Amino acid sequence: MTDLKVGGVPEHFNYPWYLTLKNKKYTQENINLRWQDFPGGTGEMCKSLRSGEVDIAIVLTEGIIKDIAEGNPSKIVQTFVKSPLIWGIHVGAKSKFKSIKDLEHAVIAISRYGSGSHLMAIVNAFNQGWNVTTLKFKVVDNLQGGIDALTTGAADYFMWERFTTKPLVDNGTFRRIGNCPTPWPCFVIAVRNEVLEKHHKEVKKVLDIINHQLKDFKSIKNIDKILAKRYEQKLEDIQKWLKITKWNEGKPITKNLITRIQNKMVRFNVIEKSENSSKFI
Repeated sequence: MTDLKVGGVPEHFNYPWYLTLKNKKYTQENINLRWQDFPGGTGEMCKSLRSGEVDIAIVLTEGIIKDIAEGNPSKIVQTFVKSPLIWGIHVGAKSKFKSIKDLEHAVIAISRYGSGSHLMAIVNAFNQGWNVTTLKFKVVDNLQGGIDALTTGAADYFMWERFTTKPLVDNGTFRRIGNCPTPWPCFVIAVRNEVLEKHHKEVKKVLDIINHQLKDFKSIKNIDKILAKRYEQKLEDIQKWLKITKWNEGKPITKNLITRIQNKMVRFNVIEKSENSSKFI
């Protein structure tokens, strides 16, 4: 039995992993795959890939590209979600800010440096024509940290996946004053180099199993109701999310795509320069 550890955010995107684990699909292939939740997001997962705490991670594209460029000994093996991620731009319920343009000099809550909430704040600032070198950040660790920071006034706005935060908008914790979609496919699967070398066959088997699950995921009976209940979402929000979310079902990631994403990230001042794309895949 081969032991492998996989990590991801505890959000609706990763429910297909839960199903394959629940149905013991990996055990049937002599793989003991264990799941670990990472509420802190991509920055936390990149750190855990580096330390060997996890072997496989479902991470934001921009975060892992930046971290591999900075020495993370991992590779992207495929895209997981090929549609963009819609980031909600949130302020506290009592905030004086009314629109995105009011936020130019505001303090941004981020889960950690190199995370999606950090990098997408830079993308949003670039889109608004602001000076990205003067942005002010406050590290808050995770979504709960973002709630606390906006409620106490320790930070002014916080960017997080808009469907995950929708219940917080509905209950009056946050006000969403805009959206910022990623200009690239949002989630990829990354694996530590050492694991790819030692357990190439097993990693391929894991990918085959999850990709097979993704093929029929949207047609599972009552999947909208199951997801709404599990993730405490309104049914109509989950239905909207299912409509716009497209999973990749096993097509390999191309050097061309990585090059295009890197070029955009350079333009957005997220990374300094493009590297050879073979370094990432």
